[in-house]
Amino acid sequence: MAVTGASWSAVTFLSPPASAGDRGAGTALESARRRISDPAASVPSREVQAAALMGSSAANPLDVLVIGGGATGCGVTLDAVSRGLRVGLVEREDFSSGTSSRSTKLIHGGVRYLEKAVFNLDYGQLNLVFHALKERKQVIENAPHLCNSLPCMTPCFDWFEVLYYWVGLKMYDLVAGRRMLHLSRYYSADESVELFPTLARKGHNKSLKGTVVYYDGQMNDSRLNVGLACTAALLGASVFNHAEVISLIKDESSDRIIGAHIRDNISRKEFDTYAKVIINAAGPFCDSVRRMAKKDAPNMISPSSGVHIVLPDYYSPEGMGLIVPKTKDGRVVFMLPWLGRTVAGTTDSNTVITMLPEPHEDEIQFILDAICDYLNVQVRRTDVLSAWSGIRPLALDPSAKNTESISRDHVVHEDHPGLITITGGKWTTYRSMAEDAVDAAIGSGKLSPVNDCVTENLSIVGGDGWDPASFTRLAQNYTRMKKTYSGKVIPGIMDSAVSRHLSHAYGTSAERVAAIAQNETLGKRLAHGYPFLEAEVAYCARHEYCESAVDFIARRSRLAFLDTDAARRAVPRVIEILASERKWDKSRQKLELQRAKEFLETFKSSKNAQFHDGKHNGK
Repeated sequence: MAVTGASWSAVTFLSPPASAGDRGAGTALESARRRISDPAASVPSREVQAAALMGSSAANPLDVLVIGGGATGCGVTLDAVSRGLRVGLVEREDFSSGTSSRSTKLIHGGVRYLEKAVFNLDYGQLNLVFHALKERKQVIENAPHLCNSLPCMTPCFDWFEVLYYWVGLKMYDLVAGRRMLHLSRYYSADESVELFPTLARKGHNKSLKGTVVYYDGQMNDSRLNVGLACTAALLGASVFNHAEVISLIKDESSDRIIGAHIRDNISRKEFDTYAKVIINAAGPFCDSVRRMAKKDAPNMISPSSGVHIVLPDYYSPEGMGLIVPKTKDGRVVFMLPWLGRTVAGTTDSNTVITMLPEPHEDEIQFILDAICDYLNVQVRRTDVLSAWSGIRPLALDPSAKNTESISRDHVVHEDHPGLITITGGKWTTYRSMAEDAVDAAIGSGKLSPVNDCVTENLSIVGGDGWDPASFTRLAQNYTRMKKTYSGKVIPGIMDSAVSRHLSHAYGTSAERVAAIAQNETLGKRLAHGYPFLEAEVAYCARHEYCESAVDFIARRSRLAFLDTDAARRAVPRVIEILASERKWDKSRQKLELQRAKEFLETFKSSKNAQFHDGKHNGK
């Protein structure tokens, strides 16, 4: 069975009359909202989650076991548990440790797909755009603290380009309809430079004629992913990171997959978990899971490498991105403000699947060269604060007649009874991908959900009732108590940078973090020039399943992605706080330091690459 977003999106435009299941969904939605928004609610401990997974048996299995804790896996878990199903999730590393934390940070409908739809008269591509634009709006509304609309500027160096992009982006507005974020518009050359001071007035020996600005969404990807996992846990799902599926369990008589043998990578204990259906959402690694069931299963993944770099904030103004529509090889490159810095990317090239992909120097240079032609400032390799690589799991549909066709859409496929694989797609459509996968699981396992899907209108933890002005309450009501090197405790102000950061990172839970900073003397910043506080490490250990230093610097905060060298300097203090929370001994602390060092070496900041006479000599 294969269900794609393209075919599904055609169905979503219909509005059937409300059924009893829909009415049940309304009650379930209100109940879920109350549980998620309860200010006193806390996720169950990791030990409780492990016990719940171990407590399943062949006679009393879970309804669904999800393998993979990225956007798709956590989305599937939240969808299934909010339908009243018994759900477990296991993730080999950490939530969002793979592709889902290494995105372009855009929630987008796909301007390029619209271009293909028009020029190729391809209704399937048009449906993809319709579908993604619908989901774009929902993601932003369901996690308003972590998502925002972002204007993106397209420079035009002749009048034909002005007309071409203006017409194309007006079509993008038209397709979005009532889900449009803001109207696109044309700005003159003078207006454009005023909005984007580093924009070049000349490029390719031509003068800037103006720009066309359109809007897409932007997000803090791994915090959104962790939010999905914690929201699912609050609703009763057993989510378990740092736990690896070693093998699948088959029923000998029916050959159906009925469970998994799992190793807790922290305690090293092994156990079995049973489920009526297993959903494989392992991203780039989904083929290795499929081959646990069927050794000769054909590939579903065509891996592609996407590299991004982070530059200082002066490369782009706050609140305005730049899209480079024509690079030397036809790819599109974005340059976007993100968390006080500038993120630029991405590449798209064939790669091999590895746990910690590293960017190649030529890919970093390609991005620098691509943006150089459009800026009036010197673009320097030495300005690269962080550079990382992610693996996109482009999907091959095993049931398609043409097996060579690689899909940017998602594929749901059951090629062995009891094991459903979902792969492909993109961050923007994670929710509808999850809905398709859970629908398939209900059919495969003859499951009995209490209600229909409710995730379209379900805010993630921290989002319900969040107010953009809430940071002012933090600034007014809390102080940051800091311990000096001499041991003296001194108060510090909860300045705007810190209070804004806490409000956007944690939503309505920000006051809980601020209270730790004030009451437990954890009010210091972890790195100079960045708003991350010591209190966040303690909060994430207690309420967000943060189990390692890398979990914190990469996924709970984004310090590794923003500034590799600042992250390296912060690691010892992060370990010190986690050691206090987790009762680590000296050997575990030493191991954490080594693992963090190895992880950060895969991020190629200028200081983390080898240079000689200004040229990369490198790793």
